[in-house]
Amino acid sequence: MSPESTGRFVRESVSEYSEFALPTDANLVGNVLGGKVMHLVDLAGALAAVRHARCLVVTASVDQMTFHHPVHIGELIILRSCVNRVFRTSLEVGVRVEAENLLTGHRTHTSSAYLTFVAIDERGHRVLVPPVIPETEDEKRRFAEAEARRAYRLVMRDKALRRV
Repeated sequence: MSPESTGRFVRESVSEYSEFALPTDANLVGNVLGGKVMHLVDLAGALAAVRHARCLVVTASVDQMTFHHPVHIGELIILRSCVNRVFRTSLEVGVRVEAENLLTGHRTHTSSAYLTFVAIDERGHRVLVPPVIPETEDEKRRFAEAEARRAYRLVMRDKALRRV
């Protein structure tokens, strides 16, 4: 049985998305708006999810968005994403954001996020997603850690639904 019939390797979902930070993206202190970075994270995450699932996906949740350093206007925003784990119809995707000073080539890790996407068909119904096959130690670590993040997400979702 081939890997393609049982699942897809993490490396098949690895995606990179880049965008130049322009003055129209600036906040009041002259750095890129956090919301702009969040938008790019969602796009980069969806790219990896679609590459893996090979169908439409919608964003179900963003666990946490951490901002370690600002992105400065004039830098290149580089987003790298891949699928960490699949849970039947949903996928966890990790996204790492870096800013590159194009004059020096220096890159800074600016933010990270974990997102959950749900695979859907043309009518909006959930569809099964092939499992992901981690190969490297880092991929295996992210795969294992994704289970704990999912459990936490489900507990928080249930608490939120009870409050409504």
